[in-house]
Amino acid sequence: MKFWSTRRRHPLAGLAVVLLGLVAAAVAYSAVRPAVAEEPTRADTELIAEGRELFVVGCASCHGLNAEGIETKSGGNYGPPLIGVGAAAVDFQVGTGRMPFQQPGTQAPRKQPVYSEEETAALAAYVASLGPGPAIPSEQAYDTSDASVEEVARGAQFFLTNCTACHNFAAVGGALPNGRYAPSLLGVEAKYMYEAMLTGPQQMPVFSDEGLSPQQKRDIIAYIDVLTDQPAYGGSDLGSRGPVTEGLWGWLVGVGSLVGATVWIGNNGARAGKKGR
Repeated sequence: MKFWSTRRRHPLAGLAVVLLGLVAAAVAYSAVRPAVAEEPTRADTELIAEGRELFVVGCASCHGLNAEGIETKSGGNYGPPLIGVGAAAVDFQVGTGRMPFQQPGTQAPRKQPVYSEEETAALAAYVASLGPGPAIPSEQAYDTSDASVEEVARGAQFFLTNCTACHNFAAVGGALPNGRYAPSLLGVEAKYMYEAMLTGPQQMPVFSDEGLSPQQKRDIIAYIDVLTDQPAYGGSDLGSRGPVTEGLWGWLVGVGSLVGATVWIGNNGARAGKKGR
């Protein structure tokens, strides 16, 4: 103790304390820091290069040569920037045929994909290399083959809370403002439903893992799978559009049948009276 007490006023004592503090902080950080991503392999580099070539030919005219986006004269986006959207967004948009966009419109509809699965993977790898973003989920993340009844019930609650305002209570989709619409979810592949929740395509909000955990996303998909396979126990579901189609059916068929029967009775009654005279 006498050794340290006699040297604490040394001119270099403060510098020594600072150095010791920095060393301690570095050791503590190395113990808790997240794992560093591995260096891309040669196969990854070749895939990114292939995706770059495909992007320049099929996507750069709208999204810019380096995916920086293209603005219109009015300040809007001719094609939004793709830096940081992640591989999952590309896999969803290209895999469902929504991109490339064939013609300007309020919304990109699903259609036959233009690119093969290998080309889609290359495009996704290139866009992912431009900035961090959601990765393509593994099959285990959206596999609902072993979903329990409890998980389906939880998925129903999450769906009713977060999804029915746009996609309808029966997941058949519905109209939205400004000519847009929420597409039907019946029969949609589980991977694309998971990616849609993860990336928020078009007017759909993003449901990050903080908003909906991976398990909750999986529960929602399990519930939609049940809706897809569920028969219409009450007869025709009339498109599951609710009171609009039900009311229309009631007026056209129900009231229309009563009016037709009334007219028929009236005409036949008048003719019968004339014949009797």
